[in-house]
Amino acid sequence: MGKSKEQLIEELKVSVVEMEDEEVVEEIAREYINGGHKAYDGIMGGLVEGMNEVSVLYDEEEYFITDVLLASDAMYAGLNVLRPHLDDQVQENGKKIKAVIGVVEGDTHDIGKNLVKIMMESAGFEMYDLGRDVSLENFINTAKEENADLICMSTLMTTTMGGMKTVIKRLKEEGLRDKVKVMIGGGPISQKFCDEIGADAYTTNAVKAVEKAKEMLS
Repeated sequence: MGKSKEQLIEELKVSVVEMEDEEVVEEIAREYINGGHKAYDGIMGGLVEGMNEVSVLYDEEEYFITDVLLASDAMYAGLNVLRPHLDDQVQENGKKIKAVIGVVEGDTHDIGKNLVKIMMESAGFEMYDLGRDVSLENFINTAKEENADLICMSTLMTTTMGGMKTVIKRLKEEGLRDKVKVMIGGGPISQKFCDEIGADAYTTNAVKAVEKAKEMLS
C-alpha cells in the first residue's frame, strides 16, 4: 500500500529541515505527483513549511547560514519536480498578476523575502525579485517598467523601515499609487506601522502574504 498524501507532505517537509540530498527530495516529490496529489499542497504544506521551520531554527541560532543554503537546495530540488504540475497562473482580468519584491535599502536579511517569493511563485504570481539592499528608486522603476500590480517590501531592521514610507510617497508622486498595491512585512513591522505609512497590507508570514495578495488582486 502506497503512502498517503499526508505522509508524503510530511516527508517533503522533513527532507528540507534535515537538508537531504537533492536526489532524495526529488524521489519523494515524484512519488507525491505519481500519487495524483495536488502540486500546490505539496509545495505549501511540505517544502515551504519545511523552509519556514528552517527560518525559525536560523533565527534561534540553531542553524547557520550554510544549513539554510543546504535546506534551500533541498527545497528547490522538490520545487523543480512539483512546479510544472501547478495549475494556471493567478490572473486579474485575464492577465498574469505581476509583483515586485525585495528587501529595502540598508538591509541584507532576505530569508523571509525568499520564502514569500517562492510561495507567491508557487501560487502563480509572476515575480520580479530585486534581491536585498534594494534602492528605493529600483522598486519604483521596476514597477513602472513591468507594469506591476503589487510591490512587496520587507526588512528586519528598524533603521530601514522608513524606506517603505518613502516608496509609497514616490508612488504617489509618480501617479502610480492607485495602480500598485503595497504589501509589507518583517520582524519590526506591525499593522500599526502599515496603517501609518498608508500601505495596503501587512502580513506576518509567507502563507498569509499569498492569501492577502490574492484577496487584494484576484
